[in-house]
Amino acid sequence: MELWIPITIAAALFQNIRTALQKHLKGRLDTTGATYARFLYAVPFSWIYLVILLHVQSPDTAGTNALPTINTWFLSYGAIGGIAQILATFVLVWLFGQRNFAVGTSLTKTEAIQTALFGFVLLGDSLTVQAIAGIIISLVGVFALYKKKEQAISGSTSTQNSTITALITQITRIITTDRSILPGLVAGGLFAISAVSYRAASLSLDDSRFAIQSAYTLVWVTGFQTLIMGAYILSTAPKVFLKVLQSWKAAIWIGLTGMLGSAGWFAAMTLENAAHVRTLGQIELIFTLIIGYLFFKERLTRKELIGIALITAGIITLILE
Repeated sequence: MELWIPITIAAALFQNIRTALQKHLKGRLDTTGATYARFLYAVPFSWIYLVILLHVQSPDTAGTNALPTINTWFLSYGAIGGIAQILATFVLVWLFGQRNFAVGTSLTKTEAIQTALFGFVLLGDSLTVQAIAGIIISLVGVFALYKKKEQAISGSTSTQNSTITALITQITRIITTDRSILPGLVAGGLFAISAVSYRAASLSLDDSRFAIQSAYTLVWVTGFQTLIMGAYILSTAPKVFLKVLQSWKAAIWIGLTGMLGSAGWFAAMTLENAAHVRTLGQIELIFTLIIGYLFFKERLTRKELIGIALITAGIITLILE
């Protein structure tokens, strides 16, 4: 098994845990505050992670164990990725307030396809036919999961068969009629830009050790995002900033799990095409359903099982490439 695969699965699991912790914290903080806590409290952990790696990693091919030399491409790509991720998060938050937010949110998952396009244009990352098939299959599975949520929220009593054919019909109708389409696609595009930019930033460093490349990128991006969001919050809602500081006992765990998840994403995307990584990362949705079933006794519907099967099939298609 290639190393990027278990790293990505671990990253998805930590992201799942971080999201659960953020939801718990939203009882004390608004969405902006909970999002900022993720960045702010990840900064010290990202530095600790980098220092530990420098002590345990062997010297690079040049025989040095120092930090890589910063270059303009590294700073630029890191900043672009950081800003794109923040903007994508704000669009996603806006979608939460819309009637059909599940539709828009599901379309952010077109990130994998958009990542493939941006990766090809910016980095020359190519995809095989099998990899593209895996991405598309898993995307259809994502639509299956979110379509079920949309029906539950809107109180739909439709008894339409949950067949693959019906699912494709629903997807077509969503794409042609729903007003959440454009924001969802924009958010997915911004997430795709951030993923490709992080990979580009990491690969721009002159170091043969992928763990050091990715960890150094993580430190720069997390610090940059903390400064940008901190300045925004201080200028628009200073009380939120104070609440984030006051909530440190709970928020610190968001920072830790968020850093561990990001460290996994960055490492995996340094090793492998970002589109592959983001497609495998959709396993996070399966984790969410399994946790809901095991710990909260949430029953899985037939449509959810179809979604899980399609996501799994897409991932297997990709991995067995």
